[in-house]
Amino acid sequence: MNSPTLALAMALIARPSLTPDDQGCQDLLASRLARLNFRIENLTFGQVSNLWACWGKTKPLFVFAGHTDVVPIGSESQWHSPPFTPTIKEGYLYGRGSADMKGSLAAMIVACEQLFQTHAKQIQGSIGFLITSDEEGPAVDGTVKVIETLKQRQQKIDYCLVGEPSSSKKLGDIIKNGRRGSLSAYLTIYGKQGHIAYPQFALNPIQIALPALQDLYQQVWDQGNPYFPATSFHISNITAGTGADNVIPGELNLKFNFRYSTATTHTKLQQKVEAILQQHQLSYKINWRHSGFPFLTEPAKLVNATQTAIKTITGNNAELSTTGGTSDGRFIAPTGAQVIELGPLNATIHQVNECVAIKDLERLSQIYYQILLKLLT
Repeated sequence: MNSPTLALAMALIARPSLTPDDQGCQDLLASRLARLNFRIENLTFGQVSNLWACWGKTKPLFVFAGHTDVVPIGSESQWHSPPFTPTIKEGYLYGRGSADMKGSLAAMIVACEQLFQTHAKQIQGSIGFLITSDEEGPAVDGTVKVIETLKQRQQKIDYCLVGEPSSSKKLGDIIKNGRRGSLSAYLTIYGKQGHIAYPQFALNPIQIALPALQDLYQQVWDQGNPYFPATSFHISNITAGTGADNVIPGELNLKFNFRYSTATTHTKLQQKVEAILQQHQLSYKINWRHSGFPFLTEPAKLVNATQTAIKTITGNNAELSTTGGTSDGRFIAPTGAQVIELGPLNATIHQVNECVAIKDLERLSQIYYQILLKLLT
């Protein structure tokens, strides 16, 4: 198959870029962009490689944000082909990162190359690529650090397309125009260890915690709004005990997470949780980790251009959605940029035998090309 998008996607997949080791993926992308006269900067923070490539100096600034890192492969014996050997089978490209998100990277690079071939003199504005090797990891030294650097330079992004795999059942059926915030907690509830045959001399933290946990589970945190579902609370891990069946444990440890909407704030959620724990007179310690604010891009130029491009290439009427986990868009939206996510189907991401339909790669590149045309020419 003589396809530049497919060829580039395969070259990227062949590099085992487990977080945060980029394995030369960004150098490959930079070499393609340098041919188009993009200014190339390699921004390294800690062990994380970041690429900032920019063409033009006028407004508006359109940025494609993405990542070259991938998650671990799991059990290689369950893959029908080696995960870092790009393999074509029955119209699909298999390999770790094919859908999340090396296919999107290849599609946008080729879309830019096509734009410069057909409309170089008509481009009005600037184009940037913000690529990190830290999206699947702690996300501490990646996109967030590049955004801080751009802020210091007073370089403001107007439109940002994040190439995350947003599609659900067919290419372009979903555009992510926002994401919920994420707030996690590590909670320890203290009791008193003792012999299970003499409970009067002990205090079981599991049993005294149950009413509070039930209240937390049944609490209505907010009603959501037209763009977001109501905030959700879920316990992800709970441990207690010494391993013996005759010992009342001295403490209960649990982890929980909120995925919250713009109808509340992470500080209000923290306050409500601690009020419930105090109401039940529990002795506790809690550590909070806030990993992302919610963000929303209401329909405007970027959303409209993307919906039109999808309709032109696929015939689909794309639905706007804020479901799913967090993405690096959470670091970009607070700058005031319009931010959306659009990429291939997400059915196999983070799974064994991750794959993307080859025809979807080609059509995705054409969608990206149409978006660039509508926003910058």
